[in-house]
Amino acid sequence: MAVRRGHVIVIPHAAQGHLAPLMKLSLQIAAHGVKVTLVNTEFIHEKVMASLPAKALEEDQKPPISLVSIPDGLEPDDDRRDYVKMTESMRRVMPGHFMKLIENINSRSNGDEKISCVLADTAAGWALEVAEKMGIKRAAVLLSGPASMALALHVPKLVEAGILDSDGTLKTDKPITLSEDIPSWSSGELSWSCSDDPVMQKLLFAYVSTAAKTFKFAEQILCNSFHELDPSAMKLIPKALPIGPFSTTNHFETFAGNLWPEDSTCLNWLDKQTPGSVIYIALGSTTMLSPNQVGELALGLELTTLPFLWVVRSNMTDGSTAEFPKGFMEKVADRAKLVQWAPQEKVLAHPSVSCFVSHCGWNSTLEGLTMGVPFLCWPYFADQFHNRTYICDVWKIGLGLEKDENGIITRNELSSKINTLLSSDEIKANSFQLKGVARKSVAEGGSSFKNFKGFIDQI
Repeated sequence: MAVRRGHVIVIPHAAQGHLAPLMKLSLQIAAHGVKVTLVNTEFIHEKVMASLPAKALEEDQKPPISLVSIPDGLEPDDDRRDYVKMTESMRRVMPGHFMKLIENINSRSNGDEKISCVLADTAAGWALEVAEKMGIKRAAVLLSGPASMALALHVPKLVEAGILDSDGTLKTDKPITLSEDIPSWSSGELSWSCSDDPVMQKLLFAYVSTAAKTFKFAEQILCNSFHELDPSAMKLIPKALPIGPFSTTNHFETFAGNLWPEDSTCLNWLDKQTPGSVIYIALGSTTMLSPNQVGELALGLELTTLPFLWVVRSNMTDGSTAEFPKGFMEKVADRAKLVQWAPQEKVLAHPSVSCFVSHCGWNSTLEGLTMGVPFLCWPYFADQFHNRTYICDVWKIGLGLEKDENGIITRNELSSKINTLLSSDEIKANSFQLKGVARKSVAEGGSSFKNFKGFIDQI
Protein backbone atom coordinates (compact mmCIF):
# COMPACT_ATOMS: atom_id res chain seq x y z
CA MET A 1 0.00 0.00 0.00
CA ALA A 2 1.16 3.51 -0.82
CA VAL A 3 2.02 6.05 1.87
CA ARG A 4 -1.17 7.46 3.36
CA ARG A 5 -2.20 10.80 1.92
CA GLY A 6 -5.26 12.75 2.94
CA HIS A 7 -8.17 11.74 5.15
CA VAL A 8 -11.66 11.17 3.70
CA ILE A 9 -14.76 11.04 5.88
CA VAL A 10 -17.68 9.11 4.37
CA ILE A 11 -21.31 9.39 5.50
CA PRO A 12 -24.04 7.12 4.14
CA HIS A 13 -27.78 7.45 4.69
CA ALA A 14 -28.97 5.13 7.48
CA ALA A 15 -30.11 2.16 5.37
CA GLN A 16 -28.67 -1.15 4.13
CA GLY A 17 -28.85 -0.19 0.44
CA HIS A 18 -26.85 2.98 1.11
CA LEU A 19 -24.31 1.64 3.59
CA ALA A 20 -23.21 -1.42 1.57
CA PRO A 21 -21.98 0.42 -1.56
CA LEU A 22 -20.33 3.17 0.50
CA MET A 23 -18.51 0.53 2.55
CA LYS A 24 -17.17 -0.89 -0.73
CA LEU A 25 -16.13 2.57 -1.93
CA SER A 26 -14.45 3.34 1.41
CA LEU A 27 -12.38 0.15 1.19
CA GLN A 28 -11.44 0.91 -2.43
CA ILE A 29 -10.25 4.41 -1.44
CA ALA A 30 -8.30 3.03 1.54
CA ALA A 31 -6.60 0.50 -0.75
CA HIS A 32 -5.05 3.50 -2.54
CA GLY A 33 -3.35 4.73 0.63
CA VAL A 34 -5.95 7.27 1.76
CA LYS A 35 -7.11 7.28 5.39
CA VAL A 36 -10.88 6.75 5.58
CA THR A 37 -13.39 7.24 8.40
CA LEU A 38 -16.91 5.87 7.81
CA VAL A 39 -19.64 7.50 9.91
CA ASN A 40 -22.92 5.72 10.71
CA THR A 41 -25.70 6.52 13.13
CA GLU A 42 -25.25 4.81 16.50
CA PHE A 43 -28.20 2.52 15.72
CA ILE A 44 -26.76 1.38 12.37
CA HIS A 45 -23.19 1.13 13.74
CA GLU A 46 -24.37 -1.29 16.42
CA LYS A 47 -26.08 -3.50 13.81
CA VAL A 48 -23.01 -3.47 11.55
CA MET A 49 -20.68 -4.50 14.37
CA ALA A 50 -23.09 -7.23 15.53
CA SER A 51 -23.30 -8.62 11.97
CA LEU A 52 -19.54 -8.92 11.47
CA PRO A 53 -18.15 -12.46 11.68
CA ALA A 54 -15.94 -13.04 14.74
CA LYS A 55 -12.76 -13.30 12.64
CA ALA A 56 -13.35 -9.78 11.29
CA LEU A 57 -12.45 -8.29 14.67
CA GLU A 58 -9.13 -10.12 14.95
CA GLU A 59 -6.09 -7.86 14.76
CA ASP A 60 -4.88 -9.06 11.35
CA GLN A 61 -8.38 -8.80 9.87
CA LYS A 62 -9.30 -5.30 11.00
CA PRO A 63 -10.38 -3.08 8.11
CA PRO A 64 -8.11 -0.28 6.90
CA ILE A 65 -10.88 2.20 7.72
CA SER A 66 -12.21 3.63 10.97
CA LEU A 67 -15.86 2.87 11.80
CA VAL A 68 -17.39 5.56 14.02
CA SER A 69 -20.89 6.74 14.92
CA ILE A 70 -22.94 9.81 15.83
CA PRO A 71 -26.50 10.05 17.27
CA ASP A 72 -29.55 10.24 14.99
CA GLY A 73 -31.66 12.00 17.60
CA LEU A 74 -34.04 9.10 18.21
CA GLU A 75 -34.36 6.92 21.29
CA PRO A 76 -33.16 3.29 21.06
CA ASP A 77 -36.72 1.92 21.10
CA ASP A 78 -38.17 4.44 18.59
CA ASP A 79 -39.56 2.96 15.38
CA ARG A 80 -37.00 3.75 12.68
CA ARG A 81 -39.40 2.48 10.03
CA ASP A 82 -41.28 5.76 10.61
CA TYR A 83 -39.48 7.44 7.71
CA VAL A 84 -40.98 10.87 8.36
CA LYS A 85 -39.93 10.95 12.02
CA MET A 86 -36.48 9.50 11.32
CA THR A 87 -35.67 11.87 8.46
CA GLU A 88 -36.75 14.94 10.39
CA SER A 89 -34.71 13.90 13.45
CA MET A 90 -31.56 13.15 11.45
CA ARG A 91 -31.77 16.43 9.55
CA ARG A 92 -32.14 18.36 12.83
CA VAL A 93 -29.57 16.56 14.99
CA MET A 94 -26.83 15.04 12.84
CA PRO A 95 -25.20 18.15 11.24
CA GLY A 96 -24.09 19.46 14.65
CA HIS A 97 -22.68 16.09 15.72
CA PHE A 98 -20.98 15.66 12.36
CA MET A 99 -19.27 19.05 12.64
CA LYS A 100 -18.08 18.22 16.18
CA LEU A 101 -16.72 14.87 14.99
CA ILE A 102 -14.65 16.57 12.27
CA GLU A 103 -13.41 19.19 14.74
CA ASN A 104 -12.38 16.46 17.20
CA ILE A 105 -10.55 14.46 14.52
CA ASN A 106 -8.74 17.56 13.26
CA SER A 107 -7.79 18.75 16.77
CA ARG A 108 -5.86 15.55 17.44
CA SER A 109 -4.41 15.14 13.95
CA ASN A 110 -1.42 16.50 12.08
CA GLY A 111 -0.93 17.22 8.37
CA ASP A 112 -2.38 14.41 6.23
CA GLU A 113 -4.41 13.04 9.16
CA LYS A 114 -6.77 16.05 9.14
CA ILE A 115 -10.04 15.66 7.19
CA SER A 116 -9.31 16.66 3.59
CA CYS A 117 -12.54 15.56 1.89
CA VAL A 118 -16.16 14.77 2.82
CA LEU A 119 -17.95 12.12 0.74
CA ALA A 120 -21.69 12.23 1.42
CA ASP A 121 -24.50 10.05 0.15
CA THR A 122 -26.86 12.25 -1.91
CA ALA A 123 -29.50 11.28 0.69
CA ALA A 124 -27.31 12.91 3.38
CA GLY A 125 -26.82 16.21 1.58
CA TRP A 126 -26.72 18.12 4.88
CA ALA A 127 -23.17 16.75 5.35
CA LEU A 128 -22.05 18.65 2.24
CA GLU A 129 -23.40 21.88 3.75
CA VAL A 130 -21.34 21.20 6.89
CA ALA A 131 -18.24 20.58 4.75
CA GLU A 132 -18.73 23.83 2.85
CA LYS A 133 -19.06 25.80 6.09
CA MET A 134 -15.80 24.24 7.31
CA GLY A 135 -13.97 24.89 4.03
CA ILE A 136 -13.42 21.19 3.28
CA LYS A 137 -13.42 19.57 -0.18
CA ARG A 138 -16.61 17.66 -0.78
CA ALA A 139 -18.28 15.28 -3.19
CA ALA A 140 -21.71 13.70 -3.31
CA VAL A 141 -22.02 9.97 -4.02
CA LEU A 142 -24.92 8.91 -6.24
CA LEU A 143 -26.09 5.41 -5.34
CA SER A 144 -29.06 5.21 -7.71
CA GLY A 145 -29.01 4.96 -11.48
CA PRO A 146 -28.08 8.11 -13.39
CA ALA A 147 -31.52 8.39 -15.02
CA SER A 148 -33.21 8.69 -11.62
CA MET A 149 -30.94 11.59 -10.70
CA ALA A 150 -31.39 13.23 -14.10
CA LEU A 151 -35.14 13.19 -13.45
CA ALA A 152 -34.69 14.60 -9.92
CA LEU A 153 -32.65 17.50 -11.28
CA HIS A 154 -35.46 18.29 -13.75
CA VAL A 155 -38.19 18.37 -11.07
CA PRO A 156 -38.19 22.18 -10.61
CA LYS A 157 -38.72 22.68 -14.37
CA LEU A 158 -41.43 20.00 -14.47
CA VAL A 159 -43.32 21.70 -11.60
CA GLU A 160 -42.89 25.10 -13.22
CA ALA A 161 -44.28 23.73 -16.49
CA GLY A 162 -47.34 22.29 -14.70
CA ILE A 163 -46.39 18.70 -15.60
CA LEU A 164 -46.04 17.83 -11.89
CA ASP A 165 -47.98 19.33 -8.99
CA SER A 166 -46.35 20.35 -5.69
CA ASP A 167 -46.80 16.82 -4.28
CA GLY A 168 -45.17 15.13 -7.28
CA THR A 169 -48.37 13.89 -8.95
CA LEU A 170 -48.18 13.71 -12.75
CA LYS A 171 -50.80 16.13 -14.14
CA THR A 172 -50.88 14.76 -17.66
CA ASP A 173 -51.62 11.42 -19.31
CA LYS A 174 -48.32 11.60 -21.18
CA PRO A 175 -45.21 10.06 -19.59
CA ILE A 176 -42.23 12.27 -18.71
CA THR A 177 -39.47 12.21 -21.33
CA LEU A 178 -36.02 13.76 -20.84
CA SER A 179 -34.30 12.40 -23.95
CA GLU A 180 -35.12 10.00 -26.77
CA ASP A 181 -32.37 7.69 -25.49
CA ILE A 182 -33.74 7.56 -21.91
CA PRO A 183 -36.89 5.52 -21.19
CA SER A 184 -39.82 7.75 -20.23
CA TRP A 185 -41.54 7.60 -16.82
CA SER A 186 -45.23 6.82 -16.44
CA SER A 187 -46.96 7.98 -13.23
CA GLY A 188 -46.31 4.63 -11.52
CA GLU A 189 -42.59 4.64 -12.37
CA LEU A 190 -41.68 7.98 -10.74
CA SER A 191 -39.15 7.34 -7.98
CA TRP A 192 -41.32 9.12 -5.39
CA SER A 193 -44.63 7.57 -6.50
CA CYS A 194 -46.66 6.03 -3.63
CA SER A 195 -50.30 6.10 -4.70
CA ASP A 196 -51.38 4.15 -1.59
CA ASP A 197 -49.49 6.44 0.84
CA PRO A 198 -49.82 10.15 -0.02
CA VAL A 199 -47.88 11.24 3.10
CA MET A 200 -44.90 9.10 2.10
CA GLN A 201 -45.14 10.35 -1.50
CA LYS A 202 -45.06 13.96 -0.33
CA LEU A 203 -41.99 13.27 1.83
CA LEU A 204 -40.14 11.41 -0.93
CA PHE A 205 -40.97 14.11 -3.46
CA ALA A 206 -39.70 16.79 -1.06
CA TYR A 207 -36.43 14.84 -0.76
CA VAL A 208 -36.10 14.37 -4.54
CA SER A 209 -36.81 18.08 -5.02
CA THR A 210 -33.72 18.96 -2.96
CA ALA A 211 -31.37 17.24 -5.44
CA ALA A 212 -30.41 20.49 -7.17
CA LYS A 213 -29.61 22.10 -3.80
CA THR A 214 -27.52 19.08 -2.74
CA PHE A 215 -25.58 19.23 -6.00
CA LYS A 216 -24.90 22.93 -5.49
CA PHE A 217 -22.84 22.08 -2.38
CA ALA A 218 -20.96 19.22 -4.09
CA GLU A 219 -17.80 19.85 -6.08
CA GLN A 220 -18.15 16.45 -7.79
CA ILE A 221 -20.79 13.74 -8.11
CA LEU A 222 -19.26 10.27 -7.82
CA CYS A 223 -21.61 7.75 -9.48
CA ASN A 224 -21.92 4.05 -8.77
CA SER A 225 -22.28 3.36 -12.48
CA PHE A 226 -20.11 3.28 -15.59
CA HIS A 227 -20.28 5.65 -18.54
CA GLU A 228 -21.09 3.00 -21.13
CA LEU A 229 -24.20 1.83 -19.23
CA ASP A 230 -26.24 5.00 -19.73
CA PRO A 231 -24.26 7.80 -21.42
CA SER A 232 -27.38 9.86 -22.29
CA ALA A 233 -28.49 10.13 -18.64
CA MET A 234 -24.93 10.75 -17.46
CA LYS A 235 -24.73 13.81 -19.73
CA LEU A 236 -27.67 15.35 -17.85
CA ILE A 237 -25.88 15.26 -14.47
CA PRO A 238 -23.45 18.16 -14.02
CA LYS A 239 -20.10 17.29 -12.41
CA ALA A 240 -20.83 13.54 -12.74
CA LEU A 241 -17.87 11.18 -12.41
CA PRO A 242 -18.89 7.54 -12.99
CA ILE A 243 -16.50 5.28 -11.05
CA GLY A 244 -18.56 2.09 -10.68
CA PRO A 245 -19.50 -0.60 -10.29
CA PHE A 246 -18.09 -0.41 -6.74
CA SER A 247 -16.50 -3.77 -6.01
CA THR A 248 -15.62 -5.75 -2.91
CA THR A 249 -11.88 -6.01 -2.25
CA ASN A 250 -11.09 -9.67 -1.64
CA HIS A 251 -9.09 -9.33 1.57
CA PHE A 252 -11.81 -7.31 3.29
CA GLU A 253 -14.92 -8.99 1.86
CA THR A 254 -16.19 -9.69 5.40
CA PHE A 255 -16.76 -5.94 5.79
CA ALA A 256 -19.79 -5.84 3.50
CA GLY A 257 -21.73 -3.22 5.44
CA ASN A 258 -24.54 -5.65 6.30
CA LEU A 259 -27.24 -5.07 8.89
CA TRP A 260 -27.89 -8.84 9.09
CA PRO A 261 -25.29 -11.60 9.43
CA GLU A 262 -24.57 -13.34 6.12
CA ASP A 263 -25.34 -17.05 5.97
CA SER A 264 -22.43 -18.43 3.95
CA THR A 265 -23.65 -22.04 4.22
CA CYS A 266 -25.55 -21.31 1.01
CA LEU A 267 -22.22 -21.26 -0.88
CA ASN A 268 -21.49 -24.87 0.15
CA TRP A 269 -25.01 -25.77 -0.91
CA LEU A 270 -24.49 -24.10 -4.31
CA ASP A 271 -21.29 -26.12 -4.79
CA LYS A 272 -23.41 -29.28 -4.80
CA GLN A 273 -25.86 -28.06 -7.46
CA THR A 274 -25.69 -28.53 -11.23
CA PRO A 275 -24.10 -25.56 -13.09
CA GLY A 276 -26.70 -23.08 -14.36
CA SER A 277 -29.61 -24.69 -12.50
CA VAL A 278 -30.36 -22.57 -9.40
CA ILE A 279 -32.96 -19.80 -9.16
CA TYR A 280 -31.74 -17.07 -6.75
CA ILE A 281 -34.51 -15.02 -5.10
CA ALA A 282 -33.54 -11.89 -3.13
CA LEU A 283 -35.93 -8.94 -2.89
CA GLY A 284 -33.72 -6.50 -0.99
CA SER A 285 -33.71 -5.12 2.53
CA THR A 286 -37.07 -3.30 2.57
CA THR A 287 -39.53 -5.23 0.34
CA MET A 288 -42.61 -6.39 2.25
CA LEU A 289 -44.89 -9.15 0.98
CA SER A 290 -48.38 -10.12 2.12
CA PRO A 291 -48.83 -13.68 3.48
CA ASN A 292 -50.83 -14.49 0.32
CA GLN A 293 -47.98 -13.27 -1.91
CA VAL A 294 -45.40 -15.30 0.02
CA GLY A 295 -47.58 -18.36 -0.51
CA GLU A 296 -47.86 -17.79 -4.27
CA LEU A 297 -44.11 -17.22 -4.55
CA ALA A 298 -43.43 -20.45 -2.68
CA LEU A 299 -45.86 -22.45 -4.81
CA GLY A 300 -44.43 -20.91 -8.00
CA LEU A 301 -40.96 -22.11 -7.00
CA GLU A 302 -42.40 -25.53 -6.25
CA LEU A 303 -43.96 -25.63 -9.74
CA THR A 304 -40.63 -25.02 -11.49
CA THR A 305 -39.14 -28.28 -10.09
CA LEU A 306 -35.76 -26.46 -10.17
CA PRO A 307 -33.36 -25.93 -7.22
CA PHE A 308 -33.61 -22.50 -5.61
CA LEU A 309 -31.86 -20.29 -3.05
CA TRP A 310 -34.32 -17.91 -1.38
CA VAL A 311 -33.40 -15.01 0.92
CA VAL A 312 -36.26 -14.76 3.43
CA ARG A 313 -35.71 -11.88 5.86
CA SER A 314 -37.18 -12.31 9.33
CA ASN A 315 -39.35 -9.20 8.78
CA MET A 316 -40.32 -9.78 5.14
CA THR A 317 -44.01 -10.63 5.63
CA ASP A 318 -45.48 -7.28 6.59
CA GLY A 319 -42.87 -7.08 9.35
CA SER A 320 -43.32 -10.61 10.71
CA THR A 321 -41.88 -14.07 10.05
CA ALA A 322 -42.96 -15.66 6.76
CA GLU A 323 -45.26 -18.66 6.85
CA PHE A 324 -45.26 -21.13 3.96
CA PRO A 325 -48.08 -23.24 2.51
CA LYS A 326 -48.70 -26.53 4.30
CA GLY A 327 -46.26 -29.20 3.19
CA PHE A 328 -44.16 -26.79 1.08
CA MET A 329 -40.88 -27.23 2.96
CA GLU A 330 -41.20 -31.04 2.92
CA LYS A 331 -41.90 -31.11 -0.84
CA VAL A 332 -38.90 -28.92 -1.78
CA ALA A 333 -36.46 -30.03 0.94
CA ASP A 334 -34.10 -31.79 -1.48
CA ARG A 335 -33.75 -28.80 -3.83
CA ALA A 336 -34.20 -25.69 -1.69
CA LYS A 337 -32.01 -23.53 0.54
CA LEU A 338 -33.52 -20.69 2.58
CA VAL A 339 -31.38 -18.09 4.37
CA GLN A 340 -32.10 -14.79 6.15
CA TRP A 341 -29.29 -12.95 4.33
CA ALA A 342 -26.80 -14.05 1.68
CA PRO A 343 -23.32 -12.99 0.49
CA GLN A 344 -24.97 -11.77 -2.70
CA GLU A 345 -21.98 -11.05 -4.93
CA LYS A 346 -20.52 -14.49 -4.22
CA VAL A 347 -23.89 -16.09 -4.91
CA LEU A 348 -24.32 -14.25 -8.23
CA ALA A 349 -20.77 -15.18 -9.26
CA HIS A 350 -21.40 -18.87 -8.57
CA PRO A 351 -21.63 -21.05 -11.70
CA SER A 352 -24.69 -22.90 -10.32
CA VAL A 353 -26.88 -19.78 -10.43
CA SER A 354 -29.09 -19.49 -13.54
CA CYS A 355 -31.18 -16.37 -12.86
CA PHE A 356 -31.88 -13.65 -10.31
CA VAL A 357 -35.43 -12.87 -9.09
CA SER A 358 -34.76 -9.31 -7.93
CA HIS A 359 -36.49 -6.18 -6.62
CA CYS A 360 -34.25 -4.22 -9.05
CA GLY A 361 -32.65 -1.96 -6.45
CA TRP A 362 -29.63 -0.26 -8.00
CA ASN A 363 -27.07 -2.27 -5.99
CA SER A 364 -28.66 -5.57 -7.01
CA THR A 365 -29.03 -4.39 -10.60
CA LEU A 366 -25.32 -3.59 -10.86
CA GLU A 367 -24.26 -6.77 -9.06
CA GLY A 368 -26.42 -8.95 -11.30
CA LEU A 369 -25.32 -7.38 -14.57
CA THR A 370 -21.65 -7.38 -13.50
CA MET A 371 -21.91 -11.15 -12.95
CA GLY A 372 -23.85 -11.68 -16.20
CA VAL A 373 -26.93 -13.18 -14.52
CA PRO A 374 -30.34 -12.77 -16.25
CA PHE A 375 -33.08 -11.04 -14.21
CA LEU A 376 -36.68 -11.72 -13.35
CA CYS A 377 -37.89 -8.31 -12.19
CA TRP A 378 -40.09 -7.81 -9.12
CA PRO A 379 -39.80 -4.06 -8.26
CA TYR A 380 -41.31 -2.80 -5.01
CA PHE A 381 -40.46 0.86 -4.42
CA ALA A 382 -38.95 4.11 -5.70
CA ASP A 383 -36.52 3.87 -8.65
CA GLN A 384 -36.86 0.09 -8.88
CA PHE A 385 -39.69 0.36 -11.45
CA HIS A 386 -37.60 2.43 -13.85
CA ASN A 387 -34.61 0.14 -13.29
CA ARG A 388 -36.87 -2.70 -14.46
CA THR A 389 -37.51 -0.78 -17.69
CA TYR A 390 -33.76 -0.59 -18.34
CA ILE A 391 -33.28 -4.30 -17.54
CA CYS A 392 -36.15 -5.50 -19.73
CA ASP A 393 -36.43 -2.92 -22.55
CA VAL A 394 -33.06 -1.18 -22.90
CA TRP A 395 -30.38 -3.72 -21.98
CA LYS A 396 -32.69 -6.70 -22.63
CA ILE A 397 -31.15 -8.82 -19.87
CA GLY A 398 -34.35 -9.86 -18.10
CA LEU A 399 -38.14 -10.18 -18.00
CA GLY A 400 -40.76 -8.47 -15.84
CA LEU A 401 -43.30 -10.20 -13.62
CA GLU A 402 -46.91 -9.01 -14.04
CA LYS A 403 -49.44 -8.77 -11.20
CA ASP A 404 -52.98 -10.08 -11.58
CA GLU A 405 -56.17 -8.06 -10.98
CA ASN A 406 -55.71 -8.50 -7.21
CA GLY A 407 -52.15 -7.13 -7.24
CA ILE A 408 -50.61 -10.59 -6.80
CA ILE A 409 -47.81 -12.22 -8.80
CA THR A 410 -49.29 -15.69 -9.14
CA ARG A 411 -47.52 -19.05 -8.97
CA ASN A 412 -48.22 -19.66 -12.67
CA GLU A 413 -46.86 -16.24 -13.68
CA LEU A 414 -43.63 -16.88 -11.77
CA SER A 415 -43.19 -20.43 -13.02
CA SER A 416 -43.90 -19.63 -16.68
CA LYS A 417 -41.66 -16.53 -16.70
CA ILE A 418 -38.78 -18.50 -15.18
CA ASN A 419 -39.15 -21.12 -17.93
CA THR A 420 -39.25 -18.39 -20.63
CA LEU A 421 -36.22 -16.61 -19.15
CA LEU A 422 -34.09 -19.73 -18.89
CA SER A 423 -34.85 -20.74 -22.48
CA SER A 424 -33.93 -17.33 -23.96
CA ASP A 425 -30.56 -17.46 -25.71
CA GLU A 426 -30.90 -13.75 -26.55
CA ILE A 427 -31.19 -12.68 -22.91
CA LYS A 428 -28.25 -14.92 -21.94
CA ALA A 429 -26.12 -13.45 -24.74
CA ASN A 430 -27.04 -9.86 -23.80
CA SER A 431 -26.23 -10.57 -20.13
CA PHE A 432 -22.83 -12.00 -21.05
CA GLN A 433 -22.05 -9.02 -23.30
CA LEU A 434 -23.00 -6.41 -20.66
CA LYS A 435 -20.96 -8.27 -18.04
CA GLY A 436 -17.91 -7.79 -20.28
CA VAL A 437 -18.55 -4.05 -20.67
CA ALA A 438 -19.01 -3.60 -16.90
CA ARG A 439 -15.79 -5.44 -16.07
CA LYS A 440 -13.81 -3.64 -18.74
CA SER A 441 -14.85 -0.26 -17.26
CA VAL A 442 -13.18 -1.00 -13.89
CA ALA A 443 -10.16 -2.83 -15.32
CA GLU A 444 -6.93 -0.91 -15.90
CA GLY A 445 -7.44 1.61 -18.70
CA GLY A 446 -11.26 1.42 -18.44
CA SER A 447 -13.50 4.49 -18.11
CA SER A 448 -14.35 4.04 -14.41
CA PHE A 449 -10.78 3.00 -13.58
CA LYS A 450 -9.42 6.25 -15.05
CA ASN A 451 -12.10 8.38 -13.35
CA PHE A 452 -11.45 6.78 -9.97
CA LYS A 453 -7.68 7.23 -10.30
CA GLY A 454 -8.25 10.91 -11.17
CA PHE A 455 -10.40 11.33 -8.05
CA ILE A 456 -7.77 9.71 -5.82
CA ASP A 457 -5.08 11.97 -7.29
CA GLN A 458 -7.17 15.03 -6.33
CA ILE A 459 -7.30 13.91 -2.69
